Amino acid sequence: MKMQAIPILFEDTNLIVLNKPAGIAVHGGPNVKGITVVDFLVRHFPEVKSVGDDPVRPGIVHRLDKDTSGIMVVARNPDAFGELKSLFKERRIEKTYLAVVCGRPKSRVGIISYSIGRDAKNPTRRGAGGGRAKIRGEREAETHYRVLKTGGAYSLLEVTPKTGRTHQIRVHLKAIGYPIACDRVYGGKNVCCPEGAGRQMLHAQSLSFSFPEGRRIKFEADPPDDFILAMEKIL
Repeated sequence: MKMQAIPILFEDTNLIVLNKPAGIAVHGGPNVKGITVVDFLVRHFPEVKSVGDDPVRPGIVHRLDKDTSGIMVVARNPDAFGELKSLFKERRIEKTYLAVVCGRPKSRVGIISYSIGRDAKNPTRRGAGGGRAKIRGEREAETHYRVLKTGGAYSLLEVTPKTGRTHQIRVHLKAIGYPIACDRVYGGKNVCCPEGAGRQMLHAQSLSFSFPEGRRIKFEADPPDDFILAMEKIL
């Protein structure tokens, strides 16, 4: 199988920063098909294979959903792996996303603080505390958002998750009534979806953190073409 190129935005002896395309899973698993980000890393940066505590996810310190595009940082050696894991665990990494959502939020800025857990009926899905679905293993979660543009059936949001729960942004935006466009898992089969878009309209735009301590760095990735087309639907 031909390996898709993944744009490398930055690399040094400690870090590899990628702009992950939508449609590529980060690592393998029971239901994962096709080339993954890990496959790409091991081929182009073979030293990564021995980094980390899980051979399935070498060098991986955080993940993006398969159909989410954008910035990912990878550890290139064990010391960097440990430091980055600590930064994420201690919430000292600032993550910013762009999301095209259905509808027009009433508040221009907001904070969503529903807890998140596994859906009791479908453990591959997450649910928000206080909703109708029963969830298990609830953990606190917090997402900040700011409306950048509204028009027609859609709005463009800048989203900053303060915690890192699985599917957090998708679950939280659905919980307040503004699901991400084309997200049929959380928005339902009839969720709004701009013509030409085939995946949830969520893009990891930037990561900012201190590495090493005292040196603040920021990496950014422009949205891909399908996301730009979706943004153009916001008149």
